[in-house]
Amino acid sequence: MKLISWNVNGLRACMQKGFAEFFTASDADIFCIQESKLQEGQIDFAPEGYYAYWNYAQKKGYSGTAIFTRKEPLSVHYGIGIPQHDTEGRVITLEFPDFYMVTCYTPNSQNELARLSYRMEWEDAFLSYLKGLDRNKPLILCGDLNVAHEEIDLKNPKTNRKNAGFTDEERTKMTALLSAGFTDTFRHFYPDTEGIYSWWSYRFHAREKNAGWRIDYFITSSALDDRLVDAGILTDVTGSDHCPVTLTVDLPFCP
Repeated sequence: MKLISWNVNGLRACMQKGFAEFFTASDADIFCIQESKLQEGQIDFAPEGYYAYWNYAQKKGYSGTAIFTRKEPLSVHYGIGIPQHDTEGRVITLEFPDFYMVTCYTPNSQNELARLSYRMEWEDAFLSYLKGLDRNKPLILCGDLNVAHEEIDLKNPKTNRKNAGFTDEERTKMTALLSAGFTDTFRHFYPDTEGIYSWWSYRFHAREKNAGWRIDYFITSSALDDRLVDAGILTDVTGSDHCPVTLTVDLPFCP
């Protein structure tokens, strides 16, 4: 089973930069997007052969997620069941017979860490939600989790130590997630690989210089470790300030 996740940083804009062509060529079984920046009815994208599920933020032009799947899920859940965390369209969960598929766009702590305290509340609530799912059946989580976990995961760790996405607080929450029985699939296959990132600032020619961050993930229940086939980061794919990330996993999945 082939899965792809991509923060498109505005799906309408990404459509003008080859998104539909990439979607078709990728031939994924499940394709997840974050930061769609859409409201219902603002785009006509209904790829043939896929069921589509959208979660929109109440605020226009902000956040938002979507999942396209070849197989119809047993159930669909939007958000994490806590009203204060469910107005920004950040989470979709699909239930399949053998696993849950969760896509997430984690809140950014913002400039001067203005939203860090909220981010910490979110992290605790989201981890509790994931652990609840995992008690029932294994899960696959993907998305822009807005944190570079270790120094190897960004180009300039020393100068970013107290910046959003690389604070001690955010990194500790990622450690807590992985310690709760989950696997960072890219590091599972490539524990020491450096210089592979999934996001680059639009400023200072960051992508040309590969001054990036790895903040987009596929994370799976540790029970699936022996089912993991490969994980990748498609650094050559443009269209957003993020690039797609991929996971191949040996699980039953037939349309």
